[in-house]
Amino acid sequence: MTTVLEVIQEGAKQLTEAKVAFGHGTANAFDEAAWLVLWKAGLPLDSSLDDPKIDADSVANRPLSGDLISSIATLFIARIETRKPAAYLTQEAWLQGIPFYIDERAIVPRSFIAELLADGSFDDWLGPHTKRVLDLCTGNGSLAVLAAMTYPETTVVGADISADALEVAHINVVKHALQSRISLVESDSWSGLKDEVFDLVLCNPPYVNSTSMAALPLEYLAEPALALAGGTDGMDFIRGLLQAAPAHMSEHAVMVLEIGNERAYFEAAFPDLEIFWLETSAGEDSVLLITKAALDAEAKAKPKSPKPAKSPKKPKA
Repeated sequence: MTTVLEVIQEGAKQLTEAKVAFGHGTANAFDEAAWLVLWKAGLPLDSSLDDPKIDADSVANRPLSGDLISSIATLFIARIETRKPAAYLTQEAWLQGIPFYIDERAIVPRSFIAELLADGSFDDWLGPHTKRVLDLCTGNGSLAVLAAMTYPETTVVGADISADALEVAHINVVKHALQSRISLVESDSWSGLKDEVFDLVLCNPPYVNSTSMAALPLEYLAEPALALAGGTDGMDFIRGLLQAAPAHMSEHAVMVLEIGNERAYFEAAFPDLEIFWLETSAGEDSVLLITKAALDAEAKAKPKSPKPAKSPKKPKA
């Protein structure tokens, strides 16, 4: 009799030996193996896998059939040989306990903005005036869905340059029955949004600098490059985003922007912009908040055609 825990342990060993990369929902081999085994076995992904000696009826002690073990082995082979993120193999990803459909047409959702929505980290900047929310670079639509759930009195627009990604986002909008509150728009940054104005803008844009892009593990290269690559310093998209943002933000609007490991490059590109760093599980360097007033002040202080920012002395990878 082979148990769930034994199959997970064997899978974790295989993943470790194959030196696969994590970061698309899990951070280590055991958690990734548990995800694949529990999913294939049709067991809840939040199943407790504590010491099986404590509870003889625990999921960890549950026996698996030979056919199921064989199917799980095939799944691990696919994970190792293709180097696709596990989420693409299961076509499911979770953010803040909410399930989302995902496939290769969109980046695997993992934004730290989801944490901030859940714990109300930027609610002090919001109020009764917050009626329209934009999730720019929406990808599979997960942040748009979470925003609609978090702020039930709002309407949400999910925008993305990729028509393929928007097809995935549509699946998730329907999955969570939010068609009446979330609309999806094909838009290259602000271009498809015309004269629309928003009270809250969420954006997890392409921001990976070219040096880091060249060093990405294969798992990340399996994702659409359009959703990752941000140019030499990672700021190509963000420069245009911030320059045009004031025209699409109401008087008291704020933007919550994720920049990953690019804080040094961001500060080099926008040295005088007033921002607020928001704390996430990754620290205080990944997500920032900008007010409409700060963007207006930046626009007044800068010439119309600013020169490209210099690279910082010690950029982060």
